[in-house]
Amino acid sequence: MDYLTMSECIQISCAVCRIGIYTCFRALCCKGPPPPRPEYDVVCIGLTGAGKSSLLSQLCSESADNIVPTTGAQNIRKYWSRYYQGSQGVIFVLDSASSEDELETSRNELHSALQHPQLCTLPFLILGNHQDKPAARSIQEIKKYFELEPLARGKRWILQPSSLDDMESMKESFMMFIQLLEEKDLEPIQM
Repeated sequence: MDYLTMSECIQISCAVCRIGIYTCFRALCCKGPPPPRPEYDVVCIGLTGAGKSSLLSQLCSESADNIVPTTGAQNIRKYWSRYYQGSQGVIFVLDSASSEDELETSRNELHSALQHPQLCTLPFLILGNHQDKPAARSIQEIKKYFELEPLARGKRWILQPSSLDDMESMKESFMMFIQLLEEKDLEPIQM
């Protein structure tokens, strides 16, 4: 069995000590690796054709070429609540250029989501999508039509315009939403 000399033990101890000191110094005084980013379970809902898949695939830098609208969406809506459990936030996408009937349906679905027991305390990002279309309603028109001020009073929500043509605004909207998700004891906010 090889025994280390006293000199070798001291050298090894010093090397280990230097590594430990360097690691502590780096952690305390220098920029180390960035802290891990928190992950959130978020549910994204909206009527067929609102643009949910297109927006999310664009944000993830994926091709939207192969996106096919969900078939039987009206039948699927009754199952949305099965996806709510464990959610930490809600993204509601609406087509701001849709027909009056579709807009009314979208309004009813948003009202249901805002009042649902599993979602009513969660932050909402409401996206008025397709703002690039000529028939698009403004954010103020949507806010008024959807009666967001009285309905969402006391809740954390953001209403933002969106379109595939303006991904910078979309990223800003998501950054605002992430801030809502990160805040723990938050006073109600509307934007």
